[in-house]
Amino acid sequence: MSNDKVHQGHRARKRFGQNFLHDDYTIDAIVSAIHPQKEDIMVEIGPGLGALTEPVASQVDKLQVVELDRDLAARLREHPTLKDKLVVHEADAMRFDFSALAQPGRRLRVFGNLPYNISTPLMFHLLETAPQISDMHFMLQKEVVERLAAGPGSKAYGRLSVMAHYYCKVIPVLQVGPEAFKPAPKVDSAVVRLVPHETLPFPAKNLNHLSRVCTEGFGQRRKTIRNCFRNFITPEQLTELGIDPNLRPENLSLAQFVEIANWLTDHQEG
Repeated sequence: MSNDKVHQGHRARKRFGQNFLHDDYTIDAIVSAIHPQKEDIMVEIGPGLGALTEPVASQVDKLQVVELDRDLAARLREHPTLKDKLVVHEADAMRFDFSALAQPGRRLRVFGNLPYNISTPLMFHLLETAPQISDMHFMLQKEVVERLAAGPGSKAYGRLSVMAHYYCKVIPVLQVGPEAFKPAPKVDSAVVRLVPHETLPFPAKNLNHLSRVCTEGFGQRRKTIRNCFRNFITPEQLTELGIDPNLRPENLSLAQFVEIANWLTDHQEG
């Protein structure tokens, strides 16, 4: 189906990565997975034409929505049944301060059918706000959900996997075919639930160092870690940490990535 297909009077915009959800069975399954409660601080990213917005809004007092497309934001503000329930933030979710919506003792519940073209960097942005979030439910490209959920030894395992598991429990919820959208994307989609840890299982002393270790490791994933990390740690020092320097980055657990990052923090300024 062409991206020029006009759906309910709105043309899907390629630059915003818009694919509108329209399948009732899928919508019901997602809303059931989210299970919104009346008092929840619900935040939707990219409400689009309101496929998820309407059923969720019907179950809560107020719904915060973040929409970049000004035409869609205007539609939502004027929507006959939604306008009194919605707080519309016309903004780029990549730059939006989600933590500002949290309240003392009340964390956010975030959901959305995320544009494929920004889904990975947006996940990193949201993970930084994890302490203010109780859970997240997202429709994503299936491949992104596989990367989020992947464990060591998997081809899908990478920096996104490590950082997602650092902050959250990752639970794939359901798979969704292209026919559930207009226009139909060329890829399969999936819904994932991310539940931030109450207490981080493996706290990093410096997140910049954890990010560096992940970036340097997965940037050269075919090399052994003795070569990936040679700029800051020796094979002997890895062995002292109980980590085999002949492993590849994709074989390291979250705990081992954090251990190397914490070693870096202890042995290097900045």
